[in-house]
Amino acid sequence: MPLNRHRAIAWILVLVAVLVLALTGVLFHQGRTPGLYPERSWGPWKSETMGAWSTHVRTNSWVPAAQARVHYGKAEDVHLDAFGGTDHDTSVFFRTAFTLTPDGSLTVKETRP
Repeated sequence: MPLNRHRAIAWILVLVAVLVLALTGVLFHQGRTPGLYPERSWGPWKSETMGAWSTHVRTNSWVPAAQARVHYGKAEDVHLDAFGGTDHDTSVFFRTAFTLTPDGSLTVKETRP
C-alpha cells in the first residue's frame, strides 16, 4: 500500500510540473512574461522626436513585445510596456496620450481640456 501512495504522489508532482511548464511556455510565447526575456533578445533603442517629446522605443525579437520611454525634457517621463498587448498612458502635465503596440509603433495624441 505505501508503494502505491508514493507512486501516486510522484505522478501528481510530475503532472503539476508539466502544467507549470506548459503555462509558462504559453505566457512566454504570448509576450506576457517580460522578466523572463534575456537582454540580448531586445533590439537597440530607437530615438525619435515627436513634437517636443523625445521618444526611445525598442522591440523584442523573440515575442511580440515593445518598450518605450518618452521624455519632455526633465519635466515629465512616461514609460510604456506593450507585452503581448497595447499599452496606453497619458502625461500628467501636458495631457498628451501615448499608445504603444507590441510591434513598436508609438502614437502621440494631444488631448484638449
